[in-house]
Amino acid sequence: MSRLLVAVAALLLPTLALADVDARFAKLRDDSEPLGGLGAFLEKYIGACEGALVDAKCKSDAEAFRKKYQGKQLYMIVVEDDAGMLSPGPYSPVTGEYTINITPFFPGGRYAMTHGAPKKSDGNGNPVLPYLTVTGMLPDGWNGQIFSRMFSMRGVRAQVVFTPQGVWSLPKKGGGKNFGVTARIDGLIVTEGRTGTQLGLWLNGKDANASR
Repeated sequence: MSRLLVAVAALLLPTLALADVDARFAKLRDDSEPLGGLGAFLEKYIGACEGALVDAKCKSDAEAFRKKYQGKQLYMIVVEDDAGMLSPGPYSPVTGEYTINITPFFPGGRYAMTHGAPKKSDGNGNPVLPYLTVTGMLPDGWNGQIFSRMFSMRGVRAQVVFTPQGVWSLPKKGGGKNFGVTARIDGLIVTEGRTGTQLGLWLNGKDANASR
């Protein structure tokens, strides 16, 4: 294969990974507004309106921004290097079925978006959230080691559709408060980053594979 063809194939892989997904998620994604950057969105949605040098319009601007996105579905991609919220769960070598654990905490800059509002923090001041779980069957030729290695080697990514619902706050270790955006995860698909192979799908508040 020529170098030109190799380069073209490398450019097309991310596109194929986005296109070849479950039709139910694809429809949800296509009906949503693409999010340019989570960090910038969270900054505007929460509004850092404390301190002597804050613009007097800060609170009203944040309120207007939240109103603009009330009930609106947004779409974002969590690339491999940022997908630390994905981790391998139980795997059965007998049936080939696996579980992927999703900690629904998506950091962006100083803040984070979460599925639901956390009620408490751990000893380090991090919000405590229950897992979302998705399941699947290992493809032919795979085993438990290959499955686990994908996560340790940062080989998985996620696409997320969510609806922002408000702002949460929790006491910060050492004083002050941590803020974040509570949201509803409408859909989340986990794929192998290199090939786009679907590994799991969260849809309509549950593991989509569980209903099949």
